[in-house]
Amino acid sequence: MSKHINTKRICFMGLLFAVAVVLSYIEGMIVIPGLPPGVKLGLSNIVTMYCVFFLGVPGAYTIAALKALSVLLMRGPTGALLSLLGGLLSVTVMLLLLRMKKAGLSYLVISIFGAIGHNMGQLLGAALLTGTTLTLYYFPILILSGIGMGFVTGLVLKTVLPAVEKLDRQLR
Repeated sequence: MSKHINTKRICFMGLLFAVAVVLSYIEGMIVIPGLPPGVKLGLSNIVTMYCVFFLGVPGAYTIAALKALSVLLMRGPTGALLSLLGGLLSVTVMLLLLRMKKAGLSYLVISIFGAIGHNMGQLLGAALLTGTTLTLYYFPILILSGIGMGFVTGLVLKTVLPAVEKLDRQLR
C-alpha cells in the first residue's frame, strides 16, 4: 500500500513541476511596461508556495531544485544558479515563517516574504557571479517588487487552492 501512495505522490509532484514550468514559460511571454529589469511576476513560485504550505519540507525543496534544473536546460548555468539560490532561500524563509504562523502570519504575508527572499537569493548569486557587492544596491527595488509580486502570487494561490486541493485529494 505504501508503494502505491508514494507513486501517487510522485505523480502529483510531477504534475506540480509541469505546472511550474508552464507558468514560467507563460511568464516569459508577459511584458509589463514599467517594471525594472529582472522583475517578474513569479508565477511559477505559486507552485513552490503550495508545496511549502501543504506538502512540507521535502516537496518544497524538491520543486525549487527541479525548477532550477529546468532553468539550466532552458536558459543556462547563470540563470540556473540564480533560480536555485532564489528558490532555496525563498523556501527556507517561508518554512521558517510558517512555523511562526501561530503568531498570526497569513499565507499572504508569508508569500510576500518568500518573494523578497527569492529576490535576495538571486541578488546574492549575482554578487557572487560578478565578484562585486555593487549588485546589492538593487535590493531596495527588489524589496518593493517582492512585496508587490508576493502579494499577487499569494492571491493567485488563494484563488486556485480549491482546485489544487481537490486534485491532491483524488490522488491520495
